[in-house]
Amino acid sequence: ASYYNDLIWIDQAAQDAWVAMWRFTARRYRYHPAIVGYDLMVEPNANEIWLNLWDPEEFYRSYGGTLFDWNQLFPRIIKAIREVDPSTPILVEAMSYGSLTWLPCLQPAAAPGIGYVFHQYSPYLYTHQEPGESGYFYPGRFDTDDDGQPEDFNKDWLGDFFSIVDEFKSRWSHPVAANEYGVVRWAPGAKNFLDDEIDLLEKKNINHAIWVWNPC
Repeated sequence: ASYYNDLIWIDQAAQDAWVAMWRFTARRYRYHPAIVGYDLMVEPNANEIWLNLWDPEEFYRSYGGTLFDWNQLFPRIIKAIREVDPSTPILVEAMSYGSLTWLPCLQPAAAPGIGYVFHQYSPYLYTHQEPGESGYFYPGRFDTDDDGQPEDFNKDWLGDFFSIVDEFKSRWSHPVAANEYGVVRWAPGAKNFLDDEIDLLEKKNINHAIWVWNPC
């Protein structure tokens, strides 16, 4: 528990140190043949860990531009990296643990070699259900977005969800990838869920890396 530290979202000195850490890292590893890219922060989470805010519009209306806002920190990190390493690709995840629904809120930095990435575990009730839990199937029907109303959960649902990527790429012309996605193996219909996700990702030319839970 003593290692658990989220002060970076409320401490300017901690943010400055994160920038300095990345400048040091990029200078040290810029020519290393095993390094294919820099992922600046895995799952930025100020909205949840300090504020318990899950709605991006509400978050940016109240906290945009503050230390809680990833948009004011990651461009500083990119600038520091590019001062010492002009070419290694840089990956930037969205807020709310890399959520795709927060991807449109990213303000891309004016620098070369940047890719924007997301983690796809929606709907969480399905992808993270406990063994033996009932009510969450693929395809199926349940409240996928916590609005109190059930939705049809199928490939059409996934297609609508992934349209967020289409809109982002159309607006910014930046590459986008899913650098984590997956589902617990015991979720009913998990194979079909993954088949449909992979099919959509491939058709949209979105690179992807599946997350595999421990098999125990």
